[in-house]
Amino acid sequence: MGVFVYLPLVLPLTALPMARLAEQHLHPRSATRLLAVVGSTLALCSTLCLALLMVVGTAQLPGNPLPDGWSDPEVRAALPYEEKTGPIAIVVLGAVLVACGSTLLRHTRTRARAARALPPAGPGDGGDLAVVPSPDPYAYALPGGRGRGGRVVVSTAMLECLGARERRALVAHERAHLSGRHHRYLLVTQLAARANPFLLPLRTAVAYSTERWADEEAAHAVGSRRAVATAVGTAALVSHRPPGPAVLPAFAAAGPVPRRVAALLDPEPPAGLWSPASAHLALAAVTATAGTAASALSSLNATVTLVSVLHAATPL
Repeated sequence: MGVFVYLPLVLPLTALPMARLAEQHLHPRSATRLLAVVGSTLALCSTLCLALLMVVGTAQLPGNPLPDGWSDPEVRAALPYEEKTGPIAIVVLGAVLVACGSTLLRHTRTRARAARALPPAGPGDGGDLAVVPSPDPYAYALPGGRGRGGRVVVSTAMLECLGARERRALVAHERAHLSGRHHRYLLVTQLAARANPFLLPLRTAVAYSTERWADEEAAHAVGSRRAVATAVGTAALVSHRPPGPAVLPAFAAAGPVPRRVAALLDPEPPAGLWSPASAHLALAAVTATAGTAASALSSLNATVTLVSVLHAATPL
C-alpha cells in the first residue's frame, strides 16, 4: 500500500483554506453544501485507510479471528511499513469509532429529551411554533422525525426582548433551519471532525454558514435585512442556551455574531455556487478539489492493493 494508505490521513489539510474563504465569498447555502460534501468525503477516506491499517495490525495479534494466511511472512514482506503502524491504527480507529458513536448518541438523546419537554403542537400557531414559559431568553430549531417538519422553540423571555418585526425574523430564521435540514449538515461535519481532527475548521465554518443561510432566508421572509440584523444582535445580547439542545441550530449561538450582523447590513451575496471575483477562493477550491480527489484515489489504491495481497495469501 505504501504512502497511499497514509495520504488520506493528512490530505484534509488541503481543505482548510477553502473553509474560511467559502464563508467569506460564497452564498452561505453554497458554502454549507460544498464544505459538508468535501468534509464528509475526506473523513470517509481517512477512516477507510485507518481500517485498512487496522486489518494489517490485527493480523499480527495472537489469537486473531482473521485467516492464518494473512499473517504469513510473505504478507509481512509485502506490507513492511503497515505492519509497524497497524497496531497503532487499531487504537486510533477505536478512538474514532467511540467518538463518532458518542456524538450520534448525544445528538439522538438531546433531540429526544428536547421533544419530550415541549407542549403538543397547537393549531393556533401553525403547528410548528412552541412558546416555552421561561425566564431565560433562547430560541432554537428542533428537527422532527421522518415525515415531520420539526418545531421552532422560543422562550417567553426571548419574545419579550424583541419587537414584532424582530419576532417574525426570529421565527423565520428557525423555520429556515428546519426547511433546510441544517441539523444534518451540522451532524455530518461534527462526525467528520471526530473522524479526523484536521477537519475541525470545516465544522466551525459550517456552523457559521448554516446560521448565515438561515439569516438570508429570514431576510427574504420579512423583507428587511436590517430587521434580521437587529433581531440577531438583540438576541445575542440577551440569549442563554437552554439546558440540553447544544447540538441543535440556535438563533444566536453560532457566530461570531458581529460578522453575521455585518453581513446582513451588506448587500445580499450572489446565489451562485461560484464567486468569480475571488481569485483566492478559486485557488483554495482547486487545492481542496485536488486534495479530495487524491484522497479518494489513494484510498482506492490502498484498498485494491491490500485486497490483492490478502487474497493471494488466503488458501482456497
